[in-house]
Amino acid sequence: MRSPNQPPATEPENFSLRSPKGIVILGSTGSIGTQTLDVVRALPHRFRVVGLAAGSRLDLLAEQVAEFKPRMVWSLDNPALANLCGDAIVTPMEQMVAEPDVDHIMVATTGRAGLGPTLEAIRHGKEVALCNKEVIIMAGELIANTAREHHAPVLPVDSEPSAIWQCLQGEDQPVRKLIITASGGPFKNHSPKELAAVTPAQALKHPTWVMGRKITIDSSTLMNKAFEVIESRWLFSVSFDQIDVVVHPQSVIHSMVEFADGSVKGQMGPPDMRLPIQYAMCYPERVASPAIPRFNPLAFPELTFRELDHDRYPIFATAVEAGRKAQTYPAVLSAADEEAVHLFLAGRIGFTDIHSVVADVLDKHEPTPGTTVDEILEADAWARRHVAARIGV
Repeated sequence: MRSPNQPPATEPENFSLRSPKGIVILGSTGSIGTQTLDVVRALPHRFRVVGLAAGSRLDLLAEQVAEFKPRMVWSLDNPALANLCGDAIVTPMEQMVAEPDVDHIMVATTGRAGLGPTLEAIRHGKEVALCNKEVIIMAGELIANTAREHHAPVLPVDSEPSAIWQCLQGEDQPVRKLIITASGGPFKNHSPKELAAVTPAQALKHPTWVMGRKITIDSSTLMNKAFEVIESRWLFSVSFDQIDVVVHPQSVIHSMVEFADGSVKGQMGPPDMRLPIQYAMCYPERVASPAIPRFNPLAFPELTFRELDHDRYPIFATAVEAGRKAQTYPAVLSAADEEAVHLFLAGRIGFTDIHSVVADVLDKHEPTPGTTVDEILEADAWARRHVAARIGV
């Protein structure tokens, strides 16, 4: 009998008879991108890396290209430097995702950089694994409508939306409620005075997850939960009133779904992003992999829940209200938060100022319908300009 912590056996060798899935990873040097490549290493017969795109970490990108030998490469910050990456052809992301030998795109970028490639991949009917929260926050309605028009699957990778997606498998009845869990971040017991004194170093120490810098700060303010509420509204075609958030410090139950009869399904597992990443990459199959740790319930003798404290996390309600207003408010929300987080990490504003900056920008925004990419990008640019003017950058 296998112990709970023993890695699963690798998949049968006869899988190599199947054609491997051609994948492109946008944001390959970030947290999600590197963990996606962990999955590829663990399941080499299932995936063939066709393209890699990254930001400024060209040294790591070059290592990835040397190992996985994609035929296409791109650098977001300096495309010319991508020429350092061996024989791989420098290819813009929008072109990369549309190539015929690409089956699956992992959108692991942050911010607006993923919007154009995501829409282009959907228009070409590709399988899009979406981990970039900001893309669907900025353009949720546009992405949902485009995916329906082109019959393109958009697969959630975030642990909480992935958990909801997994709970919905095999269910054909409408849901009553989605219950998204939140760890509460590192400051769930802090007083208002203590929150005002939080430093970037403190905010970057998440108690249960290892993530990139921006999403870690969003987790500490609970902006990431507001993003997941908006994300779930579009991914699962439910109303905002059907989505609840509860604080679950252990981060073991990643989310739950309540059905009409009162039954509740939850998805459990260790706080490791490789599990939702692999689920999206291998869907509809569940595949044993040595890369993913096994869940041992004895390691978690107590699972607790508490109500979300809106006074401690004021940005949550502000952000969800922007999602309800729709139009270009969510695009402004995403851009203002990104700029405010950067300012906090740079020591230009305090931790609690992140909310005041975002709220001020939303309050001054005059929305447009937000049904086109141009409208969305203009709202994004306006928000960034407004933040810069407000802070005096």
